[in-house]
Amino acid sequence: MKNYNLNNILVFILLVILCNGCTEAYPLLTNSYEEALVVEATITNELKIQEIKLTKTGKFEDESYLPESGAEVFITDDSGNQYNFKEDAEKYISTVEFQAVPERKYQLHINTKDGRSFESSPETLTTINPMQEVTAAVEAKDNVNGVSIRIKSYDAAHASTYYRYEYEETYKIVTPKWRPIKAELSPTGSLIFLTNSPDTKVCYGSKKSTDILLANTNNLSEDRVDFLARFISNQDYIMTTRYSILVKQYIESLGAFNYYTTLKKLSGPESILSPTQPGLLLGNIQSVNNLDNKIVGYFDVASVSTERIYFNYADLFPGKGAPPYVTDCQEYCYGDPEAGQVPEPCTHVKSPVDDLVLGKVTYFTGIDGAGSFSYWVNAPCGDCTTFASNIKPTFWTD
Repeated sequence: MKNYNLNNILVFILLVILCNGCTEAYPLLTNSYEEALVVEATITNELKIQEIKLTKTGKFEDESYLPESGAEVFITDDSGNQYNFKEDAEKYISTVEFQAVPERKYQLHINTKDGRSFESSPETLTTINPMQEVTAAVEAKDNVNGVSIRIKSYDAAHASTYYRYEYEETYKIVTPKWRPIKAELSPTGSLIFLTNSPDTKVCYGSKKSTDILLANTNNLSEDRVDFLARFISNQDYIMTTRYSILVKQYIESLGAFNYYTTLKKLSGPESILSPTQPGLLLGNIQSVNNLDNKIVGYFDVASVSTERIYFNYADLFPGKGAPPYVTDCQEYCYGDPEAGQVPEPCTHVKSPVDDLVLGKVTYFTGIDGAGSFSYWVNAPCGDCTTFASNIKPTFWTD
């Protein structure tokens, strides 16, 4: 359940009751709320350090969440094994690598530092069914040309049925207006021109999926999936050079699928004004010692398969111009109003010093002692580290 804002979803449920039937605008603020523990826990058949995230619900208007710290977290199985977790950077990680195996029952246990105890129902690993392939193809969607990332999967035994997907995309960025000379301020505040570092020329961006991506074949004659996981407009700069996407396919149980389906409905923008009151989002975890202790979340034991693909923009769109960059990269210069240089030929007033201090511009060409006749561009156009990382991912291949 990474990336799904459960805290705000819970407040949505409370506000639905207040909003239904209202004809006047209602300020989305909460005067009171009941705290609940929020659990995000998926263990898989991958041999790895498993992770569990615990947070507390907050008010709708809160911009951040509070982690549940100091808890005792462990997983047991019906063979007598116990897997302990330790707190690490706002999450809990297993102290050893382990993996879920077929036909074994797993149960999550949580004891908070204030004396509350929770445990999940016993869960078993779902059917292991790897993806067949992930493909990228030029398509049109809603009259927009772009690239569709599709996932294909098939289970001849029709035992998978319920699917959930996540992805993380990574893309190479080459700054279009990088130059071997850069401008800086001297200790006296004047402009000086130095050799630029090539480390500001090539960067890598990364984004994770935020939507809840679900598919099921329950009503189909075959357990066959052809799922559109991602559509990228051909005007999106992330495809300009080279693009990669890592896709994860989880096979879910019916209970987990129903939970994620409900969560998806509640997280939609229309849910707050829906005439149907959704009620409490129930999972498979409950309080042990006091039923009044509220908890939201699902302990998910799911098989997973992953696949990464790459493509270059030029391969899919041969002979086509590159998409627009992340910002406008038109060069401009700074002029002195007293010298009659505003608005033409220079469109920016006086001196680049203030903008340079604020990190808004980078030098482009034309050296002048005062900077008046030098040309400049918006900072991302000459230095990609202003919005992305220049560290090449370990998995990346060109």
